[in-house]
Amino acid sequence: MSKLKTIRELQNLTQEELSEKSGVSVRTIQRIESGKDPKGFTLRALAKELNIPETKLLNKKMEANENSELSENENSPEELPINFSKLKLINLSSIPFIILPLLNFLIPAMLMYTMKQTNAITKQIISLQIIWSISAPIIFILGLFLKLGNKFTLVLLILIILSNVFLIIRNAIELDRNQKLYYKLNFSML
Repeated sequence: MSKLKTIRELQNLTQEELSEKSGVSVRTIQRIESGKDPKGFTLRALAKELNIPETKLLNKKMEANENSELSENENSPEELPINFSKLKLINLSSIPFIILPLLNFLIPAMLMYTMKQTNAITKQIISLQIIWSISAPIIFILGLFLKLGNKFTLVLLILIILSNVFLIIRNAIELDRNQKLYYKLNFSML
């Protein structure tokens, strides 16, 4: 199986979808998947759209030292192709556990490792949930100390929960549209 086909299928894209997103014709994609190496614009466009280094799409054998570097990198989790369908599932897996802050990030973390999606985007998703899980109880307790009544406490609790639902859904929409996160941190906690 060609490298392009493997990467395309890992990202759950059809040839037509990849063609539409990259600007490369379906026929060219079929040729590359049958063994022809992409060149020039085609190579750059496909690599950019698939979010991978250009060398990952080349089928030709490289010199011994370059080949050994590539094989070392292929084993590292950071270099594995990103499956955005799995990323969306990991992101959305926090919603059922929104009321239980600990499971809010433990379930996505377990999914990250079982689905082998240990990349920067997934780590950002989990880091965001960890920050929310730490800050939500603090905000709630501060709201209780204000002693503004039961109605305020209930509204505050609902707003805290809805804020996390909003973060999760907004990031899921951005992952679907642009394959990146809308809300992210400048650091990773993992």
